[in-house]
Amino acid sequence: MGKLSATGRIFYGIVIAGMGLLTIHYNEFPYMLLPPENYVIPGFVMLTFGALLVLAGACIVFQIKTSPVSFLLGCVLFLIFLFFHIPYEFMVNSNYKHLVEWENAEKELALAGGAFLIAGCFSAKNENPFERIWRRLMPFGAVLFSIPIISFGILHFLYTKGASTLVPSWMPGPVFWTYFAGLALIGSGIAIILKIRSGLIAALLGTMIFIWFVIIHIPRVIAAPVTDLSGETASAFLALAYSGIAFVIAGLRRR
Repeated sequence: MGKLSATGRIFYGIVIAGMGLLTIHYNEFPYMLLPPENYVIPGFVMLTFGALLVLAGACIVFQIKTSPVSFLLGCVLFLIFLFFHIPYEFMVNSNYKHLVEWENAEKELALAGGAFLIAGCFSAKNENPFERIWRRLMPFGAVLFSIPIISFGILHFLYTKGASTLVPSWMPGPVFWTYFAGLALIGSGIAIILKIRSGLIAALLGTMIFIWFVIIHIPRVIAAPVTDLSGETASAFLALAYSGIAFVIAGLRRR
């Protein structure tokens, strides 16, 4: 099952590098990274941050200082969630009581959880205190990833009509598949947190989301107008990242 974790790590690293390239190309952060405030960010800061994401993604893919790089990435993403998304939701967004308003914040939380998981999963097996810290963060990373997954599943039931439009037109019964996906996400997140057959469940979750990446997100990126291309590409990257994180958990729990 080590190969499954390695595949997940590669997926995640590709996504982080891709997010960096999007930041550099469009001179703006991917939509989920910061809340929708009118931040004035100098161009050189945007370019530097994008380049660092590309570098971090490359390190994760090619296993160059994977654990420290992933740990630092997870800390940055988690701190953005704490000090940007949470204040925005409670102090700016008047609709913060609605679960859907937290969707972008949870996307970032899931990415942070994935980074912590990779930091621990691919750390060296020695008595280095940093390595021990990274390994102990893995359960925390699994929870950070699973909470958004459960939330996304609930949203499939709260917004069934909108979610069903994402089901490809060639598939019959879009409402059925929307409910099925919602149940699968909720059940998978709970199973991972409670460690109930979590290796098998995470593998199935990663496979399901990867299928979505292929049959839903790639066609949407191809068909997207130029004005929507950045957002659709970022959404496709997120799906690939979630699939990768689930595969990392699957390989870790099976071992």
